[in-house]
Amino acid sequence: MSNKIDRLLLALMAVALAALPFLASGYVIYVVNLLMVFVVLALGLHLVIGETGQFALSHAAFYGVGIYTAGLINNLWHPPFFISIIAGGLLAAALGYLIGALALRMRDIYLALSTFAFGEAMQWVFLNWQSVTNGSNGFRISPATLFGYELVSDLKAYPFVVLIAALLLWATIALSRSQLGSAFRAVRESDVAAQAMGVNVNAIKRTAFTLSAAYAGIAGGMYTTFASFIHPESLGFQTTILILTMVVVGGIGSVRGAIAGALAFGLISELLRQALSFQEIIYGVILMGFMMFAPKGLFAGRAHRRAPPPAAPLPAASRSDAGAAKATQRSAA
Repeated sequence: MSNKIDRLLLALMAVALAALPFLASGYVIYVVNLLMVFVVLALGLHLVIGETGQFALSHAAFYGVGIYTAGLINNLWHPPFFISIIAGGLLAAALGYLIGALALRMRDIYLALSTFAFGEAMQWVFLNWQSVTNGSNGFRISPATLFGYELVSDLKAYPFVVLIAALLLWATIALSRSQLGSAFRAVRESDVAAQAMGVNVNAIKRTAFTLSAAYAGIAGGMYTTFASFIHPESLGFQTTILILTMVVVGGIGSVRGAIAGALAFGLISELLRQALSFQEIIYGVILMGFMMFAPKGLFAGRAHRRAPPPAAPLPAASRSDAGAAKATQRSAA
């Protein structure tokens, strides 16, 4: 039943996204483009936290790497936009592979703190590498192109953004059903048990970090197709908490939850745009509340164990034999 509901919801979403350009204004199209970016970010974090159980806080840094890489390539060479997106994803994946080494030596809070430190270091790079990122003045991004066709508006970028998000959603579902996805979940449940079953735990952890970072880098490239400006402050701890909240509240270990969390909190972040000073407090309170009272989130799949069938009643003769045996045991005692 759950799979049928998921297919129905995906079909309804596809119809709504197909009809949206004919019904909505430019601002609504921009918001939907941004929501598609959040969906890809949440799916990437889902791979490393939800599927593999590695608590990483460096997702915003890889997102920034994707934005600056794709933006620089657009500004300098104006290639077809998918080349700059792939380049951003590959560079982020390479960094994710290196950061994955931390997961081989650290666990739980130590891993979280180490990846958080990496994210803060990358934001410092974005702020201070003036010759590349333009520092605190922000970075201007030239319009993305596709064989001479410029994506100069949100509406022109919209079909490509939706298509990329759909492809990555399909890849995530296929991955979760594959042997690699089973290995991810085995590592999540127990490193020792996974290794005993023949899983190369170190390789699996690095693969998860690499794929997660690649998703974030691609999301950054997607952002450059419809946005013309990025400031390093939007790639800091607040963005990390936002993406983490999407995955935790939606449901850790659930693709459905990652998508629902991305859509819900993407809209909330847009509604709270005029209250920037309160966003971190609001996200923190929501995150703490769910970790205390609903740690599996709203849409996490829960395995329901069937109760064993009741034992069949013994025949009369058997009951009398059993009673006689019990009486004999009591008299012997």
